[in-house]
Amino acid sequence: LLKGNGVPFGMLAEFEKILSKDQIKTDSDSLNIYGKDWSQYYKPNPTAILFPRSTEDVQKIVHTARKTKTALVPSGGRTGLSGAATATNKEVVVCFEKMNKILEYNQIDRTITCQAGVVTQELQNYARNHNVLFPIDFAARGTSMIGGNVATNVGGLNVIRYGLMRNWVSGLQVVTGRGDILNLNNSLVKNAAGYDFRHLFVGSEGTLGFVTEVTVNVTNPTQQRTVLILGLNNSDHVLDVYSTFRDKLPLTAFEIFTHDCLKYVIENHPELTEPLSTQYPYYILIECENPNESSVNDILSLFEICLEKSFVQDGVISQSEVQVKNFWKYRDHISESLSKYHPYKNDVSVRISKVTEFMRETNNVLKKEYPDFVVAWFGHIGDGNLHINILKPRELSMEEFIKICQRVDHLLYSTIQKFQGSVSAEHGVGLTKKPFLSFSRSPQEIELMRGIKKLFDPDLILNPGKIF
Repeated sequence: LLKGNGVPFGMLAEFEKILSKDQIKTDSDSLNIYGKDWSQYYKPNPTAILFPRSTEDVQKIVHTARKTKTALVPSGGRTGLSGAATATNKEVVVCFEKMNKILEYNQIDRTITCQAGVVTQELQNYARNHNVLFPIDFAARGTSMIGGNVATNVGGLNVIRYGLMRNWVSGLQVVTGRGDILNLNNSLVKNAAGYDFRHLFVGSEGTLGFVTEVTVNVTNPTQQRTVLILGLNNSDHVLDVYSTFRDKLPLTAFEIFTHDCLKYVIENHPELTEPLSTQYPYYILIECENPNESSVNDILSLFEICLEKSFVQDGVISQSEVQVKNFWKYRDHISESLSKYHPYKNDVSVRISKVTEFMRETNNVLKKEYPDFVVAWFGHIGDGNLHINILKPRELSMEEFIKICQRVDHLLYSTIQKFQGSVSAEHGVGLTKKPFLSFSRSPQEIELMRGIKKLFDPDLILNPGKIF
């Protein structure tokens, strides 16, 4: 029996028993919107969208899914790029946007507890209003949700100073594929009582259970910031610049982007102009704290050293907080400015000390395989994470473009394997990286992952087909 647009009547009726009508959507617009993330390679094909309001709702959904043998795909802000939040095979999507409450700020423990659907920027603003800092930050802050940040162990712009999402998760509430509600770690600073399952769920992409509540640590706000934008003729001295500044100053961010990235940002944001008087193939953005006049003098001195040693050719230093924000726009707007060209994206990482060598070798591969394509690089040098964007020519269809790009995936990931890097730095494995997991993980590791998945999700109903 079918209902509406082809949704199985019996299955939908079971979910209608546990949720109100406004918590279930089956119209085509909703299926298309909530059935995919920012990856553009997969056509969404969900059966229905469910909107839980509480952990208990999620538990009921999982129990019903086990009963009806229904596959579930989690959905938050859908800003991921790996297809992990895409439903391609008649799955039911569980969207957390109605679970959007900030529940508690504990001043003594310096923790904030919130539901999984809280938007990252809202949590940042809430922390700021309490004179503390939640330091995980990235360009999609206004759309991404905390549950998804946990599920992908998001990194972002400040990893060099503050680490990954994993470093800030104090406690988790999750619903497993068995329908069990687990409260993991309870915000304990020290807890050596057996395995810490909290860290299994961080980065698990919704394959072990669904995160429903998150408790994060917060810290002191950053001091006054200075941002530099430096121009380089090539990437050979990137690590020299990094070492020069890192050894003397507490860096908050150390980013790189090519002029191709900058060009598209300026095209899409006419209020921005070239940051330097001359165009350079590569740009470095450095952010550091300057709590006193001595720090400012150190920054200027290190900049001059880099100029004298020809590590960089030119640069500009922010003189105000307004300039700090404007300089960051050159970096923050890259992904959005490239999106209209339907980029074929790769999000990879190597050890920081190998970044320059990896960029050189990978550039040679890409120039050979894509002589007529624009390849736009940007990334977080301070944590070895690079984003490679191959832009689609207008004359090619999306299908033709993807086929051409996929031919070189094996070469790119073979290079990653050679450098003992990761095929996914911060967007997860999902669907896009699934065929290449073995380039970063051994057969033994993958087999253990499968065993862990089966333990927490015995019916294999949670985000099936993702990771492996």
